[in-house]
Amino acid sequence: MRWFCFASPLRRDAARQRHVAAWALWAVLAAGGISSAHGETGGCAASTPARGLPQPVLCLQRAKIDAGDEAPNALFARAKAQLEAGHLEEAERSLDCADAVIGEDGDARLRYELVRRRGILDFRREWIPQALSRFECAVTLSTALGDRAATARDLSNLGAALRRLGDFRGALRSLTASLDIQRGTGQVSGAVLNNIADVYRELRQTDTAMRYYHDALAFYRGKGEPIEAAHVLETMAEVALDTGDARQASAWLQEALAAYRTGGNRVYELRVHDGLTRVALAQGDIAQAQRWTAGALALADTWKLPLPPALQLQIARTAQLSGRTAAAATRLREALASVPAGDPMRVSLLEQLATAQERAGDAVAANATLRDAHAKAIALADAQHDRQLDWLRVRFESAEQQRTIAALESENRLRRAEFRQRTLLLWFAIAVAVAAMLGFWLLQQRRRQREGLREQARRVRYEEELARYRREADALAEDRSLLQALLDSRDDALCLLDADGQLLAINRAGRLWLGYSDNEALVGQPVSTFVGEAGRAALSSALERMEDSAAQRLEIPAREGAPLIAKLEPWSGGDGLVLLGPLDREQVAAPVIASADAVVDGPVNTFADTDLAAGHVHEAGDDSGESSMRDAFRRTLVELMLASVDAWERATGTGRLEFAEKSRIWRVNIDDGRLRARALERYLSLSKLPRNPRWRDVLRSAYFVLGRGEELPAETRALLQSRVDAVLAYTRRDALV
Repeated sequence: MRWFCFASPLRRDAARQRHVAAWALWAVLAAGGISSAHGETGGCAASTPARGLPQPVLCLQRAKIDAGDEAPNALFARAKAQLEAGHLEEAERSLDCADAVIGEDGDARLRYELVRRRGILDFRREWIPQALSRFECAVTLSTALGDRAATARDLSNLGAALRRLGDFRGALRSLTASLDIQRGTGQVSGAVLNNIADVYRELRQTDTAMRYYHDALAFYRGKGEPIEAAHVLETMAEVALDTGDARQASAWLQEALAAYRTGGNRVYELRVHDGLTRVALAQGDIAQAQRWTAGALALADTWKLPLPPALQLQIARTAQLSGRTAAAATRLREALASVPAGDPMRVSLLEQLATAQERAGDAVAANATLRDAHAKAIALADAQHDRQLDWLRVRFESAEQQRTIAALESENRLRRAEFRQRTLLLWFAIAVAVAAMLGFWLLQQRRRQREGLREQARRVRYEEELARYRREADALAEDRSLLQALLDSRDDALCLLDADGQLLAINRAGRLWLGYSDNEALVGQPVSTFVGEAGRAALSSALERMEDSAAQRLEIPAREGAPLIAKLEPWSGGDGLVLLGPLDREQVAAPVIASADAVVDGPVNTFADTDLAAGHVHEAGDDSGESSMRDAFRRTLVELMLASVDAWERATGTGRLEFAEKSRIWRVNIDDGRLRARALERYLSLSKLPRNPRWRDVLRSAYFVLGRGEELPAETRALLQSRVDAVLAYTRRDALV
């Protein structure tokens, strides 16, 4: 049986670069005489699982195996079949049963076989450090048994584990030792040749790797093992495809597929479909790729087989290249849901999903997916690097302990005179350590006491602030009640609206005017809900014109009863707020300027465009100064809005339409089938700026951009804040507040 795994190029290159730091530690290990591939390890025993071993009788009954001397071998054969079928948990249970049947003092050869098979299981689970320890133990046991063929096989497994950890020199050393033993006995194994080829492939020596692959292929064909020969053909096809020889890769994969079909191995047949799809896509033959993916799906459906993640990736690539981007994205998401978190295939699946999202026009999701793929690739490289360092550190510590023990045993008599002195030094070190720990504990206690006092002070301040906020909230509630009572005391109806027509305040007369009782809560609702269906369009059109109008009057069909003859005028406080109320009696006799059946573009017979109509009364001679100040204020508003939009586009890479949608301050309209933020665009040009600008919304927009945090550069943030301060300086003046 051969052991190999293909890592993604990103993970392999990153691990190779990060592994440079581990070579220094490996040099120390080699200089210290650490045992490598020849089994010169210390104690060796098969570890008991953390969950314990089952009862031998019960587990044999569940496995339907008769108790006797052949029971362990039958369990080993059962575990091998389960492992080849991919049922790792069932294979572990079979090995646990074999461990219980063999016992602690069982036959040495059976204990060796158990250790070896547990190592193979750990290898399949990607628990490489654990598998390495078991393979080293197996080398020691097989050497003690004098079984050179078993030692050569264990050295081959050991080399495969070292290769997975990135120790290619150690892997070649173990595999070469295994090959020398096999050549000495005249029984060369194809697995060793294949593993040596894998190592040379990792070292990017393709010609040497292919030479060993051809030797392994010839061996398996000579031994009449078509399945193992097909495995080698798959690997050779991978190498050929990496070097750009897609035609040769296709020929080898077709040969492997025929061998798997003859042997009835459907799992391996699915894997070959993955390779053949890759080859077809590399040749640009999308139709052929579709045929291979369709065959793979039919095979998996017929035999109820799970689709490997690599095959899912090729199916998605084929669907995407065929123009079915949505189907490709769905396939990739399903594959990601079934792939474990630490599987290297997640990186490739995420990268392909990002490509599908980009083609679908979702650039934001594509960028997020690419970032996720990059983060997972780095995490995989870090995990491999950490495993390598952990393994080397454990080996280093173990070697140092063994060397120390050997030195103490050889120099025991010479060091007896120094033992007492070392004991005294040890006690002194312990006393110093205890004193240091006591001092550290006292320091921590003092620090905790100070933290407790600070926390108590913070709690007191928090409670005081909370009480003050509650008092202020009660005062505000009382003020609001007084304000509402004051408004209700007025005989004339009064309704205050925002620029979008939301009702902000209304008195009793206003509620009665709209046809509602006193106890109905109307604040916060759109005013269009209080009029008839025919009057909503006129009211909406009039509200849109209020930014450029001094006042308007219109007739609005009510929901019930006579039409409402109303006037709209800007609030004297500015910010685009609108006062809605009935016309005075002397004004009712005048012709109504707008109605539900007559709505025209632009201001419709507005009141006189004077400060008096807008609610402003000024002394004579101040008009020119106020006009100049208002012009400066309008320019400052436009500059602030332009700076806010520019900062947003630079920070997020999106446009003003996304800015309007995200901030929820500006309305997005549909014009001729296109989305536009017309209200926002009017604030980007001084010539288009409304007469009654909504300056508070401009400030809210700037604050929304400033809330982006670290996305804004310091100079951009400072510039935007300076423009905000300039607008606030104008709004604090009585003429604009």
